Amino acid sequence: MIIWELFASFFTVGLFSFGGGFAMIPLIEREVVRSQAWLTAQQFIDILAIAEITPGPIAINSATFVGYKMGGLWGGLAATFGVVTPSLISVLTIAYLFVRFHGAPQLKAALSAVRPVVVVLIFSAALAVGRQTIVDVPSAALAVIVLIFMLGTKINPILLLIASGVVGIIIF
Repeated sequence: MIIWELFASFFTVGLFSFGGGFAMIPLIEREVVRSQAWLTAQQFIDILAIAEITPGPIAINSATFVGYKMGGLWGGLAATFGVVTPSLISVLTIAYLFVRFHGAPQLKAALSAVRPVVVVLIFSAALAVGRQTIVDVPSAALAVIVLIFMLGTKINPILLLIASGVVGIIIF
Protein backbone atom coordinates (compact mmCIF):
# COMPACT_ATOMS: atom_id res chain seq x y z
CA MET A 1 0.00 0.00 0.00
CA ILE A 2 2.80 2.47 0.90
CA ILE A 3 4.35 1.96 -2.55
CA TRP A 4 1.19 3.19 -4.28
CA GLU A 5 0.81 6.06 -1.78
CA LEU A 6 4.39 7.17 -2.47
CA PHE A 7 3.87 7.02 -6.23
CA ALA A 8 0.55 8.91 -6.03
CA SER A 9 1.85 11.57 -3.64
CA PHE A 10 4.96 12.28 -5.66
CA PHE A 11 3.05 12.10 -8.94
CA THR A 12 0.80 14.85 -7.54
CA VAL A 13 3.84 16.89 -6.51
CA GLY A 14 5.36 16.44 -9.97
CA LEU A 15 2.07 17.29 -11.67
CA PHE A 16 1.46 20.55 -9.81
CA SER A 17 5.04 21.83 -9.51
CA PHE A 18 6.37 24.33 -11.98
CA GLY A 19 9.76 25.97 -12.10
CA GLY A 20 12.12 23.11 -11.37
CA GLY A 21 13.32 21.22 -8.34
CA PHE A 22 13.63 24.10 -5.89
CA ALA A 23 10.08 25.19 -6.68
CA MET A 24 8.91 21.68 -5.74
CA ILE A 25 10.32 21.83 -2.22
CA PRO A 26 7.30 23.53 -0.58
CA LEU A 27 4.95 21.02 -2.21
CA ILE A 28 7.09 18.07 -1.17
CA GLU A 29 7.29 19.45 2.37
CA ARG A 30 3.53 19.93 2.53
CA GLU A 31 2.94 16.39 1.28
CA VAL A 32 5.48 14.43 3.32
CA VAL A 33 5.47 16.46 6.55
CA ARG A 34 2.00 17.95 6.88
CA SER A 35 -0.37 15.82 4.79
CA GLN A 36 1.07 12.32 5.10
CA ALA A 37 3.16 12.87 8.28
CA TRP A 38 5.81 10.51 6.92
CA LEU A 39 8.58 12.76 8.21
CA THR A 40 9.07 15.44 10.84
CA ALA A 41 10.09 18.91 9.71
CA GLN A 42 13.63 18.26 10.94
CA GLN A 43 13.87 14.95 9.07
CA PHE A 44 12.71 16.71 5.92
CA ILE A 45 15.34 19.43 6.30
CA ASP A 46 17.99 16.73 6.78
CA ILE A 47 16.83 14.96 3.63
CA LEU A 48 16.97 18.28 1.73
CA ALA A 49 20.54 18.80 2.89
CA ILE A 50 21.53 15.32 1.73
CA ALA A 51 19.60 15.72 -1.53
CA GLU A 52 21.38 19.00 -2.22
CA ILE A 53 24.88 17.61 -1.78
CA THR A 54 24.28 14.47 -3.86
CA PRO A 55 24.44 14.55 -7.66
CA GLY A 56 21.17 15.11 -9.48
CA PRO A 57 18.11 17.31 -9.17
CA ILE A 58 17.05 18.08 -5.60
CA ALA A 59 13.39 17.15 -6.14
CA ILE A 60 14.23 13.73 -7.56
CA ASN A 61 16.84 13.08 -4.88
CA SER A 62 14.36 14.14 -2.18
CA ALA A 63 11.66 11.87 -3.59
CA THR A 64 14.10 8.97 -3.74
CA PHE A 65 15.28 9.48 -0.15
CA VAL A 66 11.73 9.87 1.23
CA GLY A 67 10.52 6.87 -0.74
CA TYR A 68 13.41 4.75 0.42
CA LYS A 69 12.88 5.77 4.05
CA MET A 70 9.19 4.88 3.88
CA GLY A 71 9.23 1.81 1.63
CA GLY A 72 12.76 0.61 1.04
CA LEU A 73 14.03 0.06 -2.50
CA TRP A 74 10.55 -0.22 -4.04
CA GLY A 75 9.41 2.89 -2.16
CA GLY A 76 12.39 4.83 -3.50
CA LEU A 77 11.65 3.69 -7.03
CA ALA A 78 7.92 4.44 -6.70
CA ALA A 79 8.50 7.97 -5.37
CA THR A 80 11.15 8.67 -8.01
CA PHE A 81 9.00 7.46 -10.89
CA GLY A 82 6.03 9.31 -9.43
CA VAL A 83 7.79 12.66 -9.33
CA VAL A 84 9.33 12.37 -12.83
CA THR A 85 6.38 10.93 -14.77
CA PRO A 86 4.37 14.19 -15.07
CA SER A 87 7.49 16.05 -16.20
CA LEU A 88 8.32 13.38 -18.76
CA ILE A 89 4.85 13.59 -20.26
CA SER A 90 4.86 17.40 -20.16
CA VAL A 91 8.32 17.78 -21.66
CA LEU A 92 7.57 15.40 -24.51
CA THR A 93 4.33 17.27 -25.26
CA ILE A 94 5.93 20.71 -25.00
CA ALA A 95 8.93 19.64 -27.10
CA TYR A 96 6.59 18.52 -29.84
CA LEU A 97 4.62 21.79 -29.68
CA PHE A 98 7.77 23.91 -29.44
CA VAL A 99 9.26 22.33 -32.54
CA ARG A 100 5.96 22.68 -34.37
CA PHE A 101 5.24 26.33 -33.39
CA HIS A 102 8.72 27.56 -32.53
CA GLY A 103 8.48 30.86 -34.45
CA ALA A 104 5.00 31.87 -33.23
CA PRO A 105 4.83 35.25 -31.46
CA GLN A 106 2.28 33.86 -28.99
CA LEU A 107 4.82 31.29 -27.81
CA LYS A 108 7.48 33.96 -27.35
CA ALA A 109 5.02 36.10 -25.38
CA ALA A 110 4.00 33.19 -23.15
CA LEU A 111 7.63 32.32 -22.37
CA SER A 112 8.37 35.96 -21.54
CA ALA A 113 5.53 35.95 -19.02
CA VAL A 114 6.55 32.65 -17.40
CA ARG A 115 10.22 33.49 -16.73
CA PRO A 116 9.60 36.02 -13.90
CA VAL A 117 7.14 33.63 -12.25
CA VAL A 118 9.84 30.96 -12.09
CA VAL A 119 12.06 33.37 -10.16
CA VAL A 120 9.25 34.00 -7.67
CA LEU A 121 8.66 30.26 -7.21
CA ILE A 122 12.35 29.66 -6.47
CA PHE A 123 12.39 32.62 -4.04
CA SER A 124 9.28 31.23 -2.33
CA ALA A 125 10.97 27.85 -1.87
CA ALA A 126 14.05 29.55 -0.43
CA LEU A 127 11.91 31.45 2.07
CA ALA A 128 10.03 28.30 3.12
CA VAL A 129 13.23 26.37 3.75
CA GLY A 130 14.97 29.40 5.27
CA ARG A 131 12.28 29.86 7.90
CA GLN A 132 12.89 26.35 9.17
CA THR A 133 16.69 26.26 8.91
CA ILE A 134 17.88 29.74 9.81
CA VAL A 135 16.85 29.56 13.45
CA ASP A 136 19.67 31.21 15.40
CA VAL A 137 22.54 33.67 15.02
CA PRO A 138 25.17 31.10 13.88
CA SER A 139 22.92 29.67 11.17
CA ALA A 140 21.92 33.18 10.02
CA ALA A 141 25.58 34.28 9.95
CA LEU A 142 26.58 31.20 7.98
CA ALA A 143 23.76 31.78 5.50
CA VAL A 144 24.77 35.42 4.98
CA ILE A 145 28.46 34.54 4.58
CA VAL A 146 27.71 31.82 2.01
CA LEU A 147 25.35 34.19 0.14
CA ILE A 148 28.10 36.82 -0.02
CA PHE A 149 30.57 34.24 -1.35
CA MET A 150 28.07 33.00 -3.93
CA LEU A 151 27.28 36.49 -5.18
CA GLY A 152 30.78 37.95 -4.91
CA THR A 153 33.04 35.14 -6.07
CA LYS A 154 33.11 32.32 -8.55
CA ILE A 155 33.61 29.64 -5.92
CA ASN A 156 31.91 26.40 -6.86
CA PRO A 157 28.69 25.96 -4.80
CA ILE A 158 29.72 22.38 -4.00
CA LEU A 159 32.82 23.69 -2.26
CA LEU A 160 30.64 26.11 -0.30
CA LEU A 161 28.40 23.20 0.75
CA ILE A 162 31.39 21.16 1.89
CA ALA A 163 32.89 24.14 3.73
CA SER A 164 29.52 24.80 5.39
CA GLY A 165 29.36 21.19 6.54
CA VAL A 166 32.82 21.49 8.08
CA VAL A 167 31.84 24.76 9.78
CA GLY A 168 28.68 23.07 11.04
CA ILE A 169 30.71 20.24 12.58
CA ILE A 170 32.93 22.79 14.31
CA ILE A 171 30.23 25.25 15.46
CA PHE A 172 27.17 23.12 16.08
